[in-house]
Amino acid sequence: MSERTTRIGVDVGGTFTDLVLHDARRDLVHTGKLLTTPDDPSVAIINGIKRMLAETGLTPADLHSIVNGTTLVTNTVIERTGAVVGLITTEGFRDVIEVGRETRYDLYDLFLEAPPTLVPRHRRREIRERIDVDGEVLVPLDELAVINTTRELVERDGAEAIAISFLHAYRNPAHEERAAEIIRVVFPDLPLTLSSRVAPEIREFERTSTACANAYVQPLMRRYLDRLEARLAAIGFTGRLYVMLSGGGIASVKEAREFPIRLIESGPAAGAMAASFIARHAGLDRVVSFDMGGTTAKMCLVEDGAPDHKFDFEAGRVRRFVKGSGLPLKVSVVDMIEIGAGGGSIARADDASGLMKVGPRSAGSKPGPVCYGLGGTEPTVTDADLVLGRLDPEYFLGGEMPLDVARVRDAFETGVARELGLAGLDAALGVQRIVDETMASATRIHLAEKGRDPRRYTLIAFGGAGPVHAFNLARLLKMRRLVVPLGAGVASALGFLVAPPATDMVRSYVARLERLDWAHVNALFATMAEQGTRLLRDAGADPAAITMRPTAEMRHVGQGFEIPVPLPSTELGDDDLPAIREAFFSAYRERFGRAVEEAPIECLSWRLACVAPGQDIRMGKAAPAGKPTMKTVAAARRGTRDVVFEGIGALPCAVYDRYALQPGTTFDGPALVEERESTCCIGPGSTVRVDDFLNLVIELG
Repeated sequence: MSERTTRIGVDVGGTFTDLVLHDARRDLVHTGKLLTTPDDPSVAIINGIKRMLAETGLTPADLHSIVNGTTLVTNTVIERTGAVVGLITTEGFRDVIEVGRETRYDLYDLFLEAPPTLVPRHRRREIRERIDVDGEVLVPLDELAVINTTRELVERDGAEAIAISFLHAYRNPAHEERAAEIIRVVFPDLPLTLSSRVAPEIREFERTSTACANAYVQPLMRRYLDRLEARLAAIGFTGRLYVMLSGGGIASVKEAREFPIRLIESGPAAGAMAASFIARHAGLDRVVSFDMGGTTAKMCLVEDGAPDHKFDFEAGRVRRFVKGSGLPLKVSVVDMIEIGAGGGSIARADDASGLMKVGPRSAGSKPGPVCYGLGGTEPTVTDADLVLGRLDPEYFLGGEMPLDVARVRDAFETGVARELGLAGLDAALGVQRIVDETMASATRIHLAEKGRDPRRYTLIAFGGAGPVHAFNLARLLKMRRLVVPLGAGVASALGFLVAPPATDMVRSYVARLERLDWAHVNALFATMAEQGTRLLRDAGADPAAITMRPTAEMRHVGQGFEIPVPLPSTELGDDDLPAIREAFFSAYRERFGRAVEEAPIECLSWRLACVAPGQDIRMGKAAPAGKPTMKTVAAARRGTRDVVFEGIGALPCAVYDRYALQPGTTFDGPALVEERESTCCIGPGSTVRVDDFLNLVIELG
């Protein structure tokens, strides 16, 4: 196993499945892209891997590992297609997930639609037991009731998975652990989720909601992973299969089977990790990651070579941008904004307003945009890009998938353009303007919430549709620089290969700063370090190379929410109090602009990020000796194509072969740079430079 050096990253998206193969011994990077098979994503994965191996002269036995990310968990929660779940909880607390925080996400909507629960009331059962806030047993667990209740849930109500969430189990998990032991004797193969394992944190509603969501997707994820492993074994793969976590780390399949909810933002996290990798190599410390695929666009803040993280997430929101309208989950995720704006986003005339709308509904891979010729009849963003000249109909996916321009023009003119009384070309320009403005607005809001000014940042664009729209997006955000990496169309799959093995551990212990039991705190960190090291060892990491990063969730006494504060060590004592206090004030000032130094401080939860080194991959070859000449630049030029720009009209654009551009090459816009998986559209008044890593560095005029 140690002699193998070839790894493959696979990103299963809503429209395309992207792959990147890296062979360290041969210094080889190879990319691939094919349509996703939504009925069974493993079909596209296997077909893509077999093709990549054939094109590089390798066999499945040569593979060291495969890293996979999937939208399966997200789609299951959003579409409500998960398992039948039963919830076992403390007597008197069956309605916690329905009562929630007892707040309304919209105070003035008399017909407010509440986020639907994953477990209906008739499958939420109470057990007599009670543990207090200090972890002491007040009422012993009724073990007979555990057996009888589980039998009823499984045999009468058809439960396919069970979630157990007892009061204060984050402080003492003994009753949850004992209940699981009892259930496994009777139902050894029944998927079980313990809240004290999946989210051992304070706050009953969020912990129970997370446990229910994990149980909801667990059977489906197990079947997916079992099927994928079986199909990989059938083609002769004997290496290791890993998965991407929502927080940007790599984990083992074992962890994915037990805690599939931690994969809910798996695919988008890979894109953020790829952007972080590119930013570090390009020497950029303030970056906005822009990942636009076939279904969605994702924007993420990357500072000092790392994406922002958060430790709570809302899934399946009733209102997409309204906090509180979804299912709260206590999972570590890369902090990003995700909107329904992708190449497959469908354009239509809104009956109520008479205006054009684009997205969030997507054509996906089936039936796909009109130009694919696979049955799609409603024009999409990709269709608009095609008729405006941004895409070459003969070179889509390197020429494997010719696009039908005439069919698209007809769809615009007989559909949305006719309904709105527009010419077909004007309708296509409207689609582009709407989707670009939608993404720009979402990015502004995301950065404004963090107190950041987009004009001070560089945009790194990737995804199949990202480079096509990145210039317009950067212009709308008044950014001065745009970077597009080599292999931009499959950069998320690259993120799987450069992301480090990592995991986040958490334990809750609530106390005022000056009253903390440091022996207990240090014991919590020791337990988390041991567990994190074991998980990362399973994910292929060297235990000696693992870095521990401790933080605490802290707030002023009486406040409703807390902020993360970095800690100086995993072994703390009274001597560390001044440093911890100052770290809290510093974090507080950064978030709120001031600090209240006279108010008492309390700690709620203790976190430990366990991170191993990631692998370094160079997408481009080393720069050849000498400066590129006009001759080498001309050799990369394929010809000229007219592109329609808003407010300007059609302009002739030089078309360049991405793979023929050498480090140091410079040219001016307007231009198009084409590679197999994507096209970069560069507007007039800009200059382009190819850096040492073959990134396109575009300075906007």
